[in-house]
Amino acid sequence: MLPEIGQFALILALIVSVVQTVSGLYGGHTRQAHAMALAPTAAVVQAVAVLVAFAVLMISHGTSDFSVENVYQNSHRDMPLAFKLTAVWGSHEGSMLLWLMVLAQLGAAVAIFDRHLPATLRARVLGVQGLVGAGFLAFSVFTSNPFLRMDPVPADGRDLNPLLQDIGLVAHPPFLYLGFVGFSIAFSFAVAALLERRVDPVWARWVRPWTLVAWTSLTLGIALGAGWAYYELGWGGFWFWDPVENASLMPWLAGTALLHSAAVVEKRDTLKAWTILMAITAFSTSILGTFVVRSGLLTSVHAFATDPTRGLMLLALCVLFTGGALTLFAMRAQALRPGGAFQLVSRETALIVNNVLLVVVLATVMIGTFWPIIAEVVQGETVSVGPPYYTLTAIPLAVLIAVAMAPGVLTPWKRGDSQKISQRLAAPAGLALLAAGLAFWLTGQGKALASMGAAIAVWVFAGSVLDVAHRIKFGAVPMGDALRRAMTLPRAFWGGTLAHIGIAVIVIGMLGATVWKHESLAVLEPGQSMSIAGRTLTYDRLETGRIENYEAETGYFTMSKDGRTIATFTPQRRWYPVAEMATTEAAIRLTPLGDFYIVLGDPRDSGAEARVVRAYRHPWVSLLWGGCLVMVIGGLVSLSDRRYRLGVAAKRAPPAPETPAPSAGVAAE
Repeated sequence: MLPEIGQFALILALIVSVVQTVSGLYGGHTRQAHAMALAPTAAVVQAVAVLVAFAVLMISHGTSDFSVENVYQNSHRDMPLAFKLTAVWGSHEGSMLLWLMVLAQLGAAVAIFDRHLPATLRARVLGVQGLVGAGFLAFSVFTSNPFLRMDPVPADGRDLNPLLQDIGLVAHPPFLYLGFVGFSIAFSFAVAALLERRVDPVWARWVRPWTLVAWTSLTLGIALGAGWAYYELGWGGFWFWDPVENASLMPWLAGTALLHSAAVVEKRDTLKAWTILMAITAFSTSILGTFVVRSGLLTSVHAFATDPTRGLMLLALCVLFTGGALTLFAMRAQALRPGGAFQLVSRETALIVNNVLLVVVLATVMIGTFWPIIAEVVQGETVSVGPPYYTLTAIPLAVLIAVAMAPGVLTPWKRGDSQKISQRLAAPAGLALLAAGLAFWLTGQGKALASMGAAIAVWVFAGSVLDVAHRIKFGAVPMGDALRRAMTLPRAFWGGTLAHIGIAVIVIGMLGATVWKHESLAVLEPGQSMSIAGRTLTYDRLETGRIENYEAETGYFTMSKDGRTIATFTPQRRWYPVAEMATTEAAIRLTPLGDFYIVLGDPRDSGAEARVVRAYRHPWVSLLWGGCLVMVIGGLVSLSDRRYRLGVAAKRAPPAPETPAPSAGVAAE
């Protein structure tokens, strides 16, 4: 009976989403108060209905109800409870339900917290959000039903993909989906603004908190996914330009461009059309990523489904929403006249350069991701696009973005003095050159890459710190006055500064995991040793046993230096008999200065317990995750800014679209 309740809740949510769409869009168009008042209620009802459906599927998985096909296909009685629950989003149907749940909750959040919006704009935002929900609810109900029953009921399930039976998958998909789906709010605001013929600084202030929520969540989701790939896949890396990795990177790039262009709209009332376009692009690439994961057209360890029919339906939804929004954009683009003028040397110009480069990187990644499909369809050839392509294209563009960051934060709005800016950049440039020389001297192979990476990291970091020093007049006023000035700076400024510093820290972590890494490979029997980064790694013994729903081989290793034991490692090889799949579990010793990473490989004929052993030393790699954390903290700090907290601007909000409120000053990004 419980699965039927879940199915009923989904159908109810679909019906209510149609009501939300009609009441929101029709009410906003006709300005009928009773119709507009119905849209927020419908949004909340839809959110409750989808939440009930999601809870029912969670209960079905938690209780191992194998009468539900989704549970049978993705669970097993012996799985730990945590993995039974996360199996909900380990399948196509369940992950779509999570997608819908996030979408519905965000719509309800707009209905509840954005009551200060003009009535017509709020109704239209909820109407567009309802339309998106209706499309994906229909997709779930009619093609991806998570509550299909089985008769007869199987005795046990087929197990979850072993690669997904990991604690990292508890948080990675929810945060990733909050990022993907979070951009739907920016999309709805953009379409509603086009319908209202209104894009101004007040609108930008309304849309930025939702964009920050999506961007921060997506940043954290990508970081968690990279961490999962680092320790779970056993190859010692964190990013492989996999098609599904790229699918998460594309909306992140568009969202980053959206945040920066919205800042220009808010501060200078210009770049309106570009900001609308970035809002559409951010959500469109999110839908495109959903299509990539579920179409079966691209092979990936992250793929949920291989059903081209369902993939084509998702592609149709992407074309419908993107095409409709772009058509409306083309019809209303002339109404988006820019406001404030600015000179060539200005922060506006720097942010335009930033946006253009981000979009070019986005296009480069998109071409690399979909070129194998295009080549196969057009030329009938099977081609592969891997890391070398991105190294030659996307990486140089990313370097240009980083180079432009320091001048961007140090250049004032509207007009700047190129001579003064050059003088301010002298110190960061000198420090960057010093870092490049030091990296070149200390690095063996890869000197050029190490020098460039170190220079970029110091350049970005020094530019951000110098911007803070300039704003608080550090050295020009007494320290007490400087600290008081620092306390008065907006939180949005501090958040942006932290995000930029996080990028600098990430670059150093990347260098540690690539250019500065040490790698050693050997076939060892118990009692034999190998060397890695000046340490001795000794293979002590091998133990086998059954653990929960898998069989494990556990290798015991001791690391020593100068005869003194400094660490022990227990990497594993696992065999999941139900899924008929093997996995590796790396043993990692985390330290502030670097990781030691040990992988137990395949058996060899030289002995019953002889195994291939791979050992890595990744200096400074912890800075990679630390930098991601700093970026996330930066997003949260910006979100806590009083101007962007939901509902704070209620007293300042205009009563109707025809009477926009004056723009307030905004701190630099």
